[in-house]
Amino acid sequence: MLLFKFPFGPLNTNAILLGCPKTRKAAVIDPAMGSASALLQMAKRENLQVEAILLTHSHWDHFVDAHVVKERTHAPLYVHPLDQKNVEEPGSDRLPLFFPIQGVKPDFLLQDGQVVEVGNLELRVLHTPGHSPGSVCFYLHKEKTLISGDTLFCGCYGNVQLPTANPESMWQSLKKLAALPPDTRVVPGHGEDTTIQAESSWIRGSLP
Repeated sequence: MLLFKFPFGPLNTNAILLGCPKTRKAAVIDPAMGSASALLQMAKRENLQVEAILLTHSHWDHFVDAHVVKERTHAPLYVHPLDQKNVEEPGSDRLPLFFPIQGVKPDFLLQDGQVVEVGNLELRVLHTPGHSPGSVCFYLHKEKTLISGDTLFCGCYGNVQLPTANPESMWQSLKKLAALPPDTRVVPGHGEDTTIQAESSWIRGSLP
């Protein structure tokens, strides 16, 4: 597995390029503001063909460059249906927008348990609501990697005080993630990587 992480935008959102080393097929995950050129330059350097754009959720900082990547690669865009509207109509989630953001129409809607194939890589969709209704994580079992978006960070979890957030749903989502193998690498939407083992103790201790 090839995984390149680029912190971009005013919130240092981690835009990710995920590639299959055998087939050279790739996916862009959460193309943050200003990240498109870096992502596509890396894809070119590594001889990777971007065939999917995957969103962990629809908060603006995670998809500002989605339309750029889509126009330049013609790759389909995936998002969970509960976050679909805000991708098409940025700001409909009632989060303040500080600059114009171009909406994008998703091509495919993600469902819990679905497997998205990127070459030989298999990304299992885990619906993890709480931070937003349609938040998802992408779990690669063979590679022992979880791309957690804004559900789980190093030492904390996503903000549940936002207009469409739900604290009770977040606890259930964290419980689901804590059950993954301890040696699973966690690649969050902001900040440094961690592991399920490093986070599971405080998750279990914090569960209501």
